[in-house]
Amino acid sequence: MGIILGLLLGALAGFIASFIMGEKSGWIKNILLGILGGFVGGFVFKLLGLAATGVIGSLLVSVVGACICIWIGRKLF
Repeated sequence: MGIILGLLLGALAGFIASFIMGEKSGWIKNILLGILGGFVGGFVFKLLGLAATGVIGSLLVSVVGACICIWIGRKLF
């Protein structure tokens, strides 16, 4: 059940980040973006000395990280 919840949370985070950043993408890209965003967001939040708990906190961290990934992707490509 944890993997399914992680994929759903990643897809939701990727979708929200894509919407915020004005990016058009499919559901597979949203899932990957949300999962990668979770790692990036966790790293950034840890550097800032912040922590998030619970599903809402994890979603927030993933969305912030996914927005950072989209921004970096736009700068590189």
